[in-house]
Amino acid sequence: MKFNTKLIHAGISQDKATGAVNVPIYQTSTYKQQELGGTPQYEYSRTGNPTREAVEKLIRDLENGTAGFAFASGSAAIHTIFTLFSAGDHIIVGNDVYGGTFRLINSVLKRLGLQFTTVDTRNLAAVKDAIKGNTKAIYLETPTNPLMQISDIAALAEIGHQNKLLTIVDNTFATPYIQRPLDLGADIVVHSASKYLGGHSDLVAGLAVVKDKELGQKIGYLQNAIGGILGPQDSWLLQRGIKTLAVRMKAHEQNTQAIFDFLHANDKIGKIYYPGDSEAPDYKIVKKQMNGFGGMISFELKKGLSVKKFIESLKLITLAESLGSVESLVEVPAIMTHGSIPEKIRLENGISNELVRLSVGIEEVSDLLADLKNALEKA
Repeated sequence: MKFNTKLIHAGISQDKATGAVNVPIYQTSTYKQQELGGTPQYEYSRTGNPTREAVEKLIRDLENGTAGFAFASGSAAIHTIFTLFSAGDHIIVGNDVYGGTFRLINSVLKRLGLQFTTVDTRNLAAVKDAIKGNTKAIYLETPTNPLMQISDIAALAEIGHQNKLLTIVDNTFATPYIQRPLDLGADIVVHSASKYLGGHSDLVAGLAVVKDKELGQKIGYLQNAIGGILGPQDSWLLQRGIKTLAVRMKAHEQNTQAIFDFLHANDKIGKIYYPGDSEAPDYKIVKKQMNGFGGMISFELKKGLSVKKFIESLKLITLAESLGSVESLVEVPAIMTHGSIPEKIRLENGISNELVRLSVGIEEVSDLLADLKNALEKA
């Protein structure tokens, strides 16, 4: 099947019991067992639920993996993946990651004995130099949040394979519609499925997919042991959202390209971060490993303009954390999504106080452009 068809028919797309064209919400905690000591398909919904299984097999097929796992949030998915490692293990992590991932690493995982070295994963020499005897993995986002930096997944995976390291890629911004890290050699892909995969700002969820069956068995054990699973209601909503991913992403990308062109020509904009910028240093890698540019764009207002006035003058575009939904959302990373990162580190990584992150929705683009134009005039 072609990808757009897989979105609708891959995984478990119909109910086995009734033939319903949508897998029902199996709102149950436990299941009747036919014999003592038997091996039922379902025994307890933390371990397995038919609605959750449907969305897990769907993301497995979309990412071309061997097993998929659904969690209560993206952070729960990332946390579970990191529990593959033990105290004393070392992990190389990209320097531009979501603030919640930074918080998890620095406030929780380091306290439990995991070691981390932060590098710009676009710099392959720096990644190689960071490898130690106890290094176990490379963890990165690409495109990154919020600076849209692009790392060469295939090259990093090759470094990982040569050094017996797992390569873990957060694919939230691109989605499998645009980029499939497992096909490029990565071992694990994770998503905040609250974003583009769900697509409607009505659920919180996380997903993980693996290429290797043995690794999948380990993660399945951890998912059950830790218990941060996705409930059946949100599993059903997520599968429904994924079915329209292709048509939504096409509209997101068209609108974002138009907004990039508008911002690029506007003298009030200092700098733009967008994977589709042909003048950006990462553009060659974008064309190499991505099938599009996505719906995310970040930009800096020129010095002297008020970010606060700009944000609060927007009437249509909504000030809110999160991204990837049908409505356009805007935020200031320094204050909001990346506020947990100390200012010194944040500024060193390029996240300025003037930086604005825009998740472009699927509204009529002329309305979005008018809203941006008005807000820039008042900034």
